[in-house]
Amino acid sequence: MVFLLCGNLLSAQVKDEKIAWDPDRPLSWSDFKGEPDASSSYTANTNSGIGYTWSYSTASGEPQLTFEVSCNFYPKLSWVKNPADPDYLLAHEQLHFDISELYARKLKKALAEYEPGRSIRQDLRNIYNKYESERVSAEKQFDRETRHSEDYEAEMAWRKKIAQELERLKNYNTSQN
Repeated sequence: MVFLLCGNLLSAQVKDEKIAWDPDRPLSWSDFKGEPDASSSYTANTNSGIGYTWSYSTASGEPQLTFEVSCNFYPKLSWVKNPADPDYLLAHEQLHFDISELYARKLKKALAEYEPGRSIRQDLRNIYNKYESERVSAEKQFDRETRHSEDYEAEMAWRKKIAQELERLKNYNTSQN
């Protein structure tokens, strides 16, 4: 289960603790520091999201857009109960984080290809909203198709698909801003 994150809605304390996506630093259960939702039928919850910052200048005489795209995991908003198969479930939760990274890379690619226009602020917001909306849809589809990790074959198909897409967009890795 994944919740949509809006940076403005997070308290300063929660925002302070985040883990940036890194291919050499997979999630571990010790990263899940949130209080489990006792009313939830799910065994774990990964809370991750994408974001960007940008600046624009014409000081050099040429329009110059600079930006950074991020993908973060929020430990205090992520939790785990007692999973029956901890390694398998952790890989499922990691894939949620990887899906966020995939859409962060798509966002980064779109921003790199963007030609600044007259309504740069709105254009960038629209680009971000497009990929954030697609990310949320992909997360829901992942859980629906895998039945929240219960369908092993679907889970393996998603792992392969996301790994291929991350490889295809490796030049837009957010750990290399």
